[in-house]
Amino acid sequence: MTDAVTAPEFPASLEWLNLTDPLRMSQLRGKVCALAFVNLASAWSQQRLADLGHLRARHRERLNVVAVHVPRFDAERESRRSSKRAHRQHVEFPVAHDPDWTLWQHYGIEAWPTVVLIDGEGRVRERIVGEGGIRELDARVSALAAELTPHAVNGDPIRMRRSGEPPLPLRFPVGLALSGNFLYVADSGHHRVLECDTSGRVLRQFGSGSPGFIDGPMELAAFTRPHGIYVERDVLYVADTGNHAVRRIELRSGDISTICGAGRPGITAEGALSDPRAVALDQPRDIVLAGDKLYIACAGDNRIWRLDLGRSTIELLAGNGKLAVMDGSGSMASFGEPVSLACVQQTLYVCDASGSAIRSVHTRTGAVSTLVGQDPWQFGRVDGPRTDARMQHPQALALEPDAPVLWIADAGNDSLRRLRLGGGELTSFDLPQRLHAPGGLAIGSDAVWIADTDAHAVLRLDPVSGAVRHVPIGE
Repeated sequence: MTDAVTAPEFPASLEWLNLTDPLRMSQLRGKVCALAFVNLASAWSQQRLADLGHLRARHRERLNVVAVHVPRFDAERESRRSSKRAHRQHVEFPVAHDPDWTLWQHYGIEAWPTVVLIDGEGRVRERIVGEGGIRELDARVSALAAELTPHAVNGDPIRMRRSGEPPLPLRFPVGLALSGNFLYVADSGHHRVLECDTSGRVLRQFGSGSPGFIDGPMELAAFTRPHGIYVERDVLYVADTGNHAVRRIELRSGDISTICGAGRPGITAEGALSDPRAVALDQPRDIVLAGDKLYIACAGDNRIWRLDLGRSTIELLAGNGKLAVMDGSGSMASFGEPVSLACVQQTLYVCDASGSAIRSVHTRTGAVSTLVGQDPWQFGRVDGPRTDARMQHPQALALEPDAPVLWIADAGNDSLRRLRLGGGELTSFDLPQRLHAPGGLAIGSDAVWIADTDAHAVLRLDPVSGAVRHVPIGE
């Protein structure tokens, strides 16, 4: 205790994204405070925020939680974008935007996420670096909470500001899929998947619209922040990110079941799927089916998994868990938050969000190659040869069915990019309007369909004329 130092005051440069007034350290006295330094776009940070939300509910009278968002990408220095991220994750405790890394430096932080635990007297007692598990964090919070004594809290109470997102039919849409005249939309913020016609009329809703992990009829079943989706004949596959699971929707009946996933993050064990809910995944973001093999991109463990639907087994295709852009075969390769997949023949294309990269994986050998990108700290907006080209935090890709071209939702640059495969260049597609952190793409019906995520909208692009039309889903 003698070496515990007083927690530094919050600097005036912080912008509080969901408070009516700036927060002061004195308002946190009398309770344990978990001060979390995070990047709101990072999968690891998102899981840590979810953990802290659970602990806040468990220790409500003894624990304050405060998050400080520190940007990795240039685009994240905009408070508007950071505010959208906080809204997407339904963060219910104070969130500060630290665009110049000021408080990060005051605390000597070195990595996201880092949780600094402050005792009821305002002294720094612990720091936990990395995602880790919720049990260790809970044990340390409980130990500090046991030391609390009745304390008169100085200053004003913490006053939260209501979410600024408008009540629209869509809330942060991401994954898109097309099948004939049907358009499927992962309406992530409403925890549901929609079946629409291509004019935008909603035909069916899969999931109750409330977060949960429930199988059964489409009206009663529940998802939590569904992300990537893939349709094949009469089945729609869903990367149910918030439940760390892959789900199946039988389109004829509307029934929803779990293929694999335990409802919480964990280490994926290779082998037979005797009990689907006994197989842990870590933030699956997208899935794609090739034959009877379902490929799963997990942003939480930076790996690509292969699920054999015929044999009911799961195995590692590529990735060693490190957040990096490193080529190699199988576990020798590293990914930087894989979030989107496309497959043709024996080649799987992977969109690496934090790596600002596009990768390819040979589905038979597991050999990984980088098409665009260098490492997690090399990003920007540069067209040209693959070795020189740069993107910023891309979120989705889609393959043209009749041409060797990948379309890329370059979310950090609010733009649409095209990569010609086979050694071609990366180019920007000139749109008549700016996008807003686009998070999903689909190609079909002579159009490119775009989930304009932060604008809560779906757009239809005619790639020949360049015209963009708003698709009035549910309006």
